[in-house]
Amino acid sequence: MVPSVAVGFHTKNKDRTFSCRTDWIHPIDRNSGMITSWETIKDQYPNNVTFSNHADVQGMWNEEEVMLSWTSEIGNTGSCVLPRSKAGTASSLIPLSKDWKEYKTYVSKLEGRRFLFRGQNEPWRLRTSFHRSGRADLMRFIREDVQILHKHLSARTKHVFNLDNANENGAFHNLIQHHGYPTPLLDWTYSPYVAAFFAYRGISNAKARRAGINDKVRILVFNQAQWKKDVSQVYQLISAVLHLSIGEYLAIENERMIPQQAASTLTNIDDIESYIQLWETAGGPYLTAIDLPVYERKNIIQELGYMGITAGAMFPGLDGACEELKERNFDI
Repeated sequence: MVPSVAVGFHTKNKDRTFSCRTDWIHPIDRNSGMITSWETIKDQYPNNVTFSNHADVQGMWNEEEVMLSWTSEIGNTGSCVLPRSKAGTASSLIPLSKDWKEYKTYVSKLEGRRFLFRGQNEPWRLRTSFHRSGRADLMRFIREDVQILHKHLSARTKHVFNLDNANENGAFHNLIQHHGYPTPLLDWTYSPYVAAFFAYRGISNAKARRAGINDKVRILVFNQAQWKKDVSQVYQLISAVLHLSIGEYLAIENERMIPQQAASTLTNIDDIESYIQLWETAGGPYLTAIDLPVYERKNIIQELGYMGITAGAMFPGLDGACEELKERNFDI
């Protein structure tokens, strides 16, 4: 038994073939999933286990993948192929196609609180706003973005967030996410009707009137209870292991979380959909999609209003109130 490892290296240029020596090799603590030092964890392994200090790497890349092979100074060898992320491509989920009446019947039969829902104007692939922006360096996000945001927002919030406290750190990330700053969080709700509101929110009545029979919005349904049971949850962004973890954060300075029945997924993964599908080879399905017709938008928004699901309720404050009244008074 030997530990899993994390390795860092950089190439001299962007040539398609390259060779280099690793900058560092560190073991991964099997209990926390975090990068650590060999001295810290070597007592967990047999005395005959030797840990490498460096490795020589050979590689080549093309538009679809990176191919690597390596040899360490103690003679360990290996190879791998890293495929290009598909996060920028269309979703590969095969959706259930339903009208509004069929959707209500379908969700009424789902076990309460077992599922999370997410409404989208289009059948986009699951991806956080941080990764959609082209960013990938989560270490820089933590060290630079979050610190600058904390400095500036602390002058504008009644509560000064303690980022060393896990609950308050999560609440701060959720706050900036809900106010438009790109984060590695993805918003979900426990309510299939709140999800429907967000699916149709960015579509005007005029667009809905012009919509064809094949124009759809999408509701994603995530079996969060089964996911948490089957897949380890890691509540740290800087982790050596890939993860998609479900969090319910404190609603500090963020009152919209309560009416939205909000939950979030935290991840260090660009292509969330593919990651979930990898797990589905052994279990699941964890993630499904339901497509609803765009042309039903006006009647659905009206019915959601009867349920109390309006912009004014979802976004307490002046912006939400004005959005709700605009919906009520203008047929646009």
